Amino acid sequence: MSELLIKNGRVIDPANKMDMIADILVRDGKIAELGRINKNGCEVINAENRLVTPGLVDMHVHLREPGEEEEETIASGSTAAVAGGFTSIACMPNTNPTIDNEATVDYVYRQASNAGKANVFAVGAITKGRAGKELAEMGQMVRGGAVAFTDDGSGVQNPAVMLRALQYVRMFDKVLMQHCQDNALAGSGCMNSGYQATILGLPGMPALAEELMLYRDIQLAKKASVPYHAQHISTQGSADLIRQARKQGLKVTAEVTPHHLLFTDEACISYDPNYKMNPPLRTQEDIIALQAAVADGTIDCLASDHAPHLRSEKELEFLQAPFGIISLDCALGLYVKALIETDIIDWPRLIEMMTCNPARILRINKGTLSIGCDADITIIDPDHHWQVDIDQFKSRSRNCPYHGWELSARPVCTIVGGRILHRQSS
Repeated sequence: MSELLIKNGRVIDPANKMDMIADILVRDGKIAELGRINKNGCEVINAENRLVTPGLVDMHVHLREPGEEEEETIASGSTAAVAGGFTSIACMPNTNPTIDNEATVDYVYRQASNAGKANVFAVGAITKGRAGKELAEMGQMVRGGAVAFTDDGSGVQNPAVMLRALQYVRMFDKVLMQHCQDNALAGSGCMNSGYQATILGLPGMPALAEELMLYRDIQLAKKASVPYHAQHISTQGSADLIRQARKQGLKVTAEVTPHHLLFTDEACISYDPNYKMNPPLRTQEDIIALQAAVADGTIDCLASDHAPHLRSEKELEFLQAPFGIISLDCALGLYVKALIETDIIDWPRLIEMMTCNPARILRINKGTLSIGCDADITIIDPDHHWQVDIDQFKSRSRNCPYHGWELSARPVCTIVGGRILHRQSS
């Protein structure tokens, strides 16, 4: 019998509406006791002046395996996750081959088990090959352990196909997650459509491309009477649409990334492809709207959209370079910078958006410190001032615009299933 005692921490567990100074006893990988605990003969972690939270959950991560292991593997990505305080991550299906069948889902779980780091949950594709034409074998993927479905990076363009997918997934009590983008409107755009794109001479992606598909999907989800999740929303109009859907009683949820809270399209002036995102960086007005949507609960979750790429790919000209950046290793500090230091929300709300909310949407038994649950725990120093150094990242890739940033909070200990997998030196 192995035991671990975490003493004197500020325990924040939004799932149980808990915020107090307490101790946690972990026994054989489970939460055994919570309160004021005196016990000898076990390993002790002194968490005084630290936050003790359920293990952080990131519901939007690209691990690139199978097929592009030179960019990231399930092992390297889940190692980066625990370094960033995440004990559970959901991996997107835009791999090569696509995660669109039971065998590929099973491969993800086997590789994650071999890695022995963060819990990795497979998200299956909505359509075969993410081509948007024929539904993938969702039932078989559910049998293999798929927790949700998305064609992420390729929003399902055909409304009839999307409606069938929503109706079909209802049988399995899973959620469809959509990258909202009407490709006819987005065209060959590589940044936000507007003044900055005009002066840079780059094709733009209008906000309407995101908002039109989101509006369509909300109507389809209403018709199918099923939950629906909008991935990485980026515009004021999207926030308004989700808020309106909630007022109608629809089960619509949404996530936002750190980069859509921290950067505007003015960052692209340097032509640095590390600012090339999809959806693209928008305007200051959009950031203010997203902050308001976080504050009033319209946006449920914070998700990194960790997207590794080779250095050689991100060294291409802006128009030819791939979309996406990495941030698993530093995401928590970025959220603190964007939302707590600006007094948008407080720590309990931040932890809620990074633990029980994504766990609830994905229907996974994570994101809580309830007695008997897996001892997935993150210990955070809220006053740990540090400088981002991408050369110290655990990820295989380095496509990150945050190098050199000063951040003011950091995970100092990550525990998965009762095992201490990461400890941050002072």
